[in-house]
Amino acid sequence: NLIVFDPTWFGRPRDQLPDLLRAQAWAKPDPKLGAATDAYLEYLERGGELVMEDLTASLLRRWLEREVPLLTGLSATFLYQCARESGTTELHSDDLRGEPTGHFVVLCGWDPEERKVRIADPLEDRPRFQEHLYWLPVERVINAILLGVLTYDANLVVLRPGT
Repeated sequence: NLIVFDPTWFGRPRDQLPDLLRAQAWAKPDPKLGAATDAYLEYLERGGELVMEDLTASLLRRWLEREVPLLTGLSATFLYQCARESGTTELHSDDLRGEPTGHFVVLCGWDPEERKVRIADPLEDRPRFQEHLYWLPVERVINAILLGVLTYDANLVVLRPGT
């Protein structure tokens, strides 16, 4: 997420990252950036690790073939290919005034022949999908993750229990 992280930070020692995040939050007093910074700082304090790596089909395949689930924030608007949405407490489809929306899903399977990713989706009202588990082409999933930057949702968390 280039809004939160400068790419040059990942060439520095890892222990500098919290200080860089704090310095940026001080230099850019934006509430949304501040909230994201606080969340990343807490993640790091709890032992989380941040790595910058190109988001490719190979990266997803590497984890999914080992049956390691991936929690990802992404653009729900692109994933579902639905209208943008408007509203504060309740969202409504609004292709003219609406904004892209974000969402979190778990990637939990890989089909090497079809190059598809299995999605576990907790959302009750999923446009275009009848089930909580469904398959999508890896390219669509990657694009949805990358477009998640519009809503501060572009991230990928490797879920490795016990580490």
